Amino acid sequence: MARKLRMAMVGGGLGAFIGKVHREAVGMDGDAEVVAGMFNRDPAQNAAAGAAAGVASNRIYPSWEALIAGEAAQPRETRADFIAICTPNHLHYPIAKAALEAGFHVMCEKPMTLTVPEAEDLARCVKRTKRVFGLMHAYTGYPMVKLAHDLIARGDLGRICKVTIEYQQGSFRKMDFSQPLDKRNKWKMDPKCSGQSCSMADIGVHAAHMVEYVTGLKITSLLADLSSFVAPKGLDDDCNVLLRLQGGARGAMLVSKVATGEENGLRLRVYGEKKGLYFNQEDPNVLHVRAQRSPEETWKRANPYVAEVSPAAARASRPPAGHPEGYIEGFASLYLNFCDTIRAVEAGEKPTPEMLDFPGVADGVRGMKIVEAVVQSAKAGGRWTRV
Repeated sequence: MARKLRMAMVGGGLGAFIGKVHREAVGMDGDAEVVAGMFNRDPAQNAAAGAAAGVASNRIYPSWEALIAGEAAQPRETRADFIAICTPNHLHYPIAKAALEAGFHVMCEKPMTLTVPEAEDLARCVKRTKRVFGLMHAYTGYPMVKLAHDLIARGDLGRICKVTIEYQQGSFRKMDFSQPLDKRNKWKMDPKCSGQSCSMADIGVHAAHMVEYVTGLKITSLLADLSSFVAPKGLDDDCNVLLRLQGGARGAMLVSKVATGEENGLRLRVYGEKKGLYFNQEDPNVLHVRAQRSPEETWKRANPYVAEVSPAAARASRPPAGHPEGYIEGFASLYLNFCDTIRAVEAGEKPTPEMLDFPGVADGVRGMKIVEAVVQSAKAGGRWTRV
């Protein structure tokens, strides 16, 4: 039986959406339990969130700095193994760097940093400290996304010619920007907290990461148009991008928080010389593969024929076929690989390729370079910009 790891959490207090998802996901396979945290800057809310998570009062800290110092001082057999960062964007870099330098492994929410220099510095820090760093792009934890990756890697689609990705939400259509924003959305529209972009930093990085993960091709250059339709002037709420990828493939990426009527419309299409595939995040247990002169293939999660082609997809599946599985399980699949990698590293062993199948610091650097290229291209009036 693998040792259950100990997790400390920064952020994710009561009422926070993403922190609860992390806690549920990391416990799904029994990989880790929350033993410490700094959940909220308000002392009363911090204490209440810690108690709700089952954390002892002496391991609930008043600041992230106190958490890192306090856990570093704990005996090795009780201290946290890794720190999960579930804060607004601007805190990712300082907390992650301090945690790595204190000897902790790190799981960080996206985007990894606010700027490319911060991202590159964090990559150097990960290399220097030899700690395990995970970045929570949860959608690439879905079994059918892993199947798509493996089908392309083994050549089923042939040479990739075109990729389209859309991540369309209507969330900002539900908000009255003439009134004070709720806490969750207020910081996303503040450049000091969100960074150079809202739509790209919040959801566009997921779309870009999925393109590169599934196809195995890097985005080499792009041409972008950013807009602010309902949000206050300053940060974008809509983004349209043309893509050029390695190997001559072309693509398009549509990202929006003002797509009226959309809920969480993350949809990927990849077209090769032999076949094409389609994945819809809102129907995550199915992958569609299409050819020009044969019937459409519908691959369904957790069936034996999937495992034969993609052990990674089988590893990421839990309930039997026909039982819906989705968002939180995507987080859990990345945590499964992340925690197995930590256990291997701590035992002085080399992690297997299956263990290493989760986004890391290199993906975080790529994300920031893409965000920066999008902003630069848009500011230049829509000019092709290298990533």
